[in-house]
Amino acid sequence: MSAGLTYDDVTYRSGADSLGSGRLSLHARDYNPKTERVVICLHGLTRNSADFEPLMASLPADHRFIIPDQRGRGRSDYDSEPAHYALGVYVQDMLTLMAHLGIERATFIGTSMGGLISLLLAATAPQRVRGIVLNDIGPKLSPEGLERIRGYVGKGKPVTNWADAAENTRLINADAFPGFGPDDWLAFARRTHVEVEGRPVPAYDPAIAAGMAPGSQAVAPPELWDLWAGLKDIPILALRGALSDLLSAETLQRMGDTHPQTRTVTVPDRGHAPLLDEPVALSAIHAFLREQALRP
Repeated sequence: MSAGLTYDDVTYRSGADSLGSGRLSLHARDYNPKTERVVICLHGLTRNSADFEPLMASLPADHRFIIPDQRGRGRSDYDSEPAHYALGVYVQDMLTLMAHLGIERATFIGTSMGGLISLLLAATAPQRVRGIVLNDIGPKLSPEGLERIRGYVGKGKPVTNWADAAENTRLINADAFPGFGPDDWLAFARRTHVEVEGRPVPAYDPAIAAGMAPGSQAVAPPELWDLWAGLKDIPILALRGALSDLLSAETLQRMGDTHPQTRTVTVPDRGHAPLLDEPVALSAIHAFLREQALRP
């Protein structure tokens, strides 16, 4: 049974504990809102809630999946202060979202930056986190992957049509998705762009690039192994794309070796980051959610 692609729209205000409290209108998708088993899915740096559409088509309908657009992405407001595009602010936004929806505890699925948000939220408020699926992210980020991301975020060439948007998407992501064809790249572009005055533009505020500047720790913190060690009581599924340039095989191995409740899985023929609809990823996520359902 599939969760399908129908959802309720949730709108809430940035909370009292976050920078710019109350100024921003934030958006989330709420799949299966009447279901009690809650999973919150957090997208990566330049993505938005549409990033999880491939996964939603294959997940069980007995779970509730909440997928926010982080501030500056998708249908959430852009922040006039680029310094607010930071992990600590996103964590507070997610706690505000949970309070808005009356959710005490959830399982998290975090892709890239969304995984870092999940880890920091677990360190900040461990009682709110039942478990975490980390998608191609961990306590140490490879410098070559960070440099690649810095090379494109906020720097996309203007395009006039969807074919050009698909081609730009391919140029940025081709190494991570070998075997993708024209239809795949167009679908990818439509998840990561919006149409403004008849032309596609990336669905994020270019100012988020400030958090990736060399020396900034806003969204690319130094090694987090001490934080990782403190999460030993939280079950974690760590996924890595076999071709990833951001999460190394060595880091994934260390994650499994040093965390007693971590299962590690490598997704073949994927770089940064798997879409999570790959059979290996889906099988691991389904198993993890079944295990989570049995936990108190």
